[in-house]
Amino acid sequence: MANQNDETRLPPALHNALKDQELHSIHSFLLRWNINSCSNITCNKAGTLEESLKISAQFKKTTEKNKGKELVILREGRAISPNFPCILIKQGDDLTVKYVKAVEQPRKLVGAYASLCRNKRPSELVIFHVLTKGGKSIMKIMKNPALRAIHEITIYAYKGETVKRALKRDGRLLSTIFKKNFVLSNKSTSVKTELSNIVDELNDETFQIILLDRSSPPESLPGSLDEAYLVPNESQGQSESENDNTLKQDSEGNEKITAGNLPVEIPNSKRMQNQLCYQFTESLNGIKTQIPKLSHIQNLFRVDFGQSAQMCIEVDTMKKLMGHSDSVCQVRINGKPSGSGFLLFSSCVLTNGHVIKNIYNETRGQLNERVSVHFSYERVEQTEPGLDVVELVCFECIPDVPGGDWALLKLSDNQMIPKALLKQFGFLPKDGGISIIGHPDGGVKKIDRCLIVPSQNRIKVSERHYLENKGFVQLVTSGFFEGVAESMYQKNVLTYESCFYHCSSGSPVFDKQSNVVAMHSGGYIYRSAYGETRSVIEFAHPLSAIMERLILQVVVRGKHDVLKEYLACSYAQHEIVMEGVKNLVKKGNVDFRNAVNNLCTAAVSKDVRLNKFLKFFCQTDEPIPMDIS
Repeated sequence: MANQNDETRLPPALHNALKDQELHSIHSFLLRWNINSCSNITCNKAGTLEESLKISAQFKKTTEKNKGKELVILREGRAISPNFPCILIKQGDDLTVKYVKAVEQPRKLVGAYASLCRNKRPSELVIFHVLTKGGKSIMKIMKNPALRAIHEITIYAYKGETVKRALKRDGRLLSTIFKKNFVLSNKSTSVKTELSNIVDELNDETFQIILLDRSSPPESLPGSLDEAYLVPNESQGQSESENDNTLKQDSEGNEKITAGNLPVEIPNSKRMQNQLCYQFTESLNGIKTQIPKLSHIQNLFRVDFGQSAQMCIEVDTMKKLMGHSDSVCQVRINGKPSGSGFLLFSSCVLTNGHVIKNIYNETRGQLNERVSVHFSYERVEQTEPGLDVVELVCFECIPDVPGGDWALLKLSDNQMIPKALLKQFGFLPKDGGISIIGHPDGGVKKIDRCLIVPSQNRIKVSERHYLENKGFVQLVTSGFFEGVAESMYQKNVLTYESCFYHCSSGSPVFDKQSNVVAMHSGGYIYRSAYGETRSVIEFAHPLSAIMERLILQVVVRGKHDVLKEYLACSYAQHEIVMEGVKNLVKKGNVDFRNAVNNLCTAAVSKDVRLNKFLKFFCQTDEPIPMDIS
């Protein structure tokens, strides 16, 4: 009969092999790339699913092609994380690999806790499933919006740890769900489980995350594995396996860190910890008050990092903007401020379609109220009468379409007007500073310098506004901010954070070269915690998209005189805009084709520019047949 100590007498290599076999048995599963292609993967070592997949040359090749994207692995229609323990993959499981646009790099666990939890048997692990859409008012819970297309995600956990810890380690959920009293609601029984509970009883159940109330989340249950065991990730590039090796190395005192000598939290010590943290903070505040003011020399070296260098503007550019500001006007209806605008070409002013929508009689094709524009309203005491609008040339009010919210107002030709801004036409910049000139709140002409918010940062801006006002906003719920984020996520407009709110619609937006690139059109207004009028984010329609739709409408409505005036105002990007119009026509605008053909056959004018314009749209793109001998 074998002695109990026989195991310790085995060679180290054989001893480790037996231990690995006990924790992890060899198993195989199918890895599906698409409907018609799949591979058989055999896993013979404990680790994460992603580590098991890396033995496949095809997986490595596919990963390289999709570099920078987020890996999504589906099992039974549910998304499991790449660091899912391979021991939970059953023999013959069918997995599907997908790649989606990444929002951020996934955080990897390192340290003693990761090492401790790595050598676990399947019986010590728990899995449960979470719907990718939260309950009422918290629909958006996933960091990556692309995962919302998948109905559920699968979370793995270690027995004895809290639900909160398991969700945090998974890394796919927004951090906001850990700051209020969110709970898991069982989809079958509606029984609610708080995030402070341990995971042991959740095995293979499906839950939806719902908001119980807006109070702070409760503390974890005593004795549960919690965040105190986690060691911060000093190196994002270091994997869990590399950290395991690091943990096995001797420390300076030649003492090895093992599961047996890990530090253990003192029971019921949370209150003492909070008191010590509070006292430490108070002590720091006391020290800060004793710091003397900076000396003159120190002030010379102080830098205000909050002000971005992109907000700076050259004096020459500012002088150009001041000249362009003469062409910006306030649009008034019956003498009352209604919006802003600017002289586009000849005697035509461009503003937003929604500014005049309610006073335009589409049946008669005329304005029902008196509309005037005021170019010189720069001081409150100014009372100049302004210039009357004699005609609404054409307009569109389809805000959801890029360039679909504009109106072209015609002034009398015999009036003194400033220079037109079409010659300063430009295309949307990707980032950097911009300038908006207009009449916010119906007041005098102002200029606002602000930074472009790139499309990938729009959701973060919405989340920041929500967090700044969480718990205080009375009439606006979190659903409002979530709606803004979803609305702006893929909208093809220029976005930024400005102080231009009411009556500023129609203001020109200039890039850092003082070119007109867009028209300020709207924002998402709400009342802040302090009663101030705030906007989550503002947007402007690209001038290029507006010009394409404007030219199309001018031709369709037979405004030939206005078309000639536009063609007489030459600018560098005219040919590019014409190509854009042509692409719009190709989508099936029969009215435009008929209008152009009628102009061609009627020989309306001997105008060289007009004939060139008509010839451009009359020519076809059909291939020319070639003789083949």
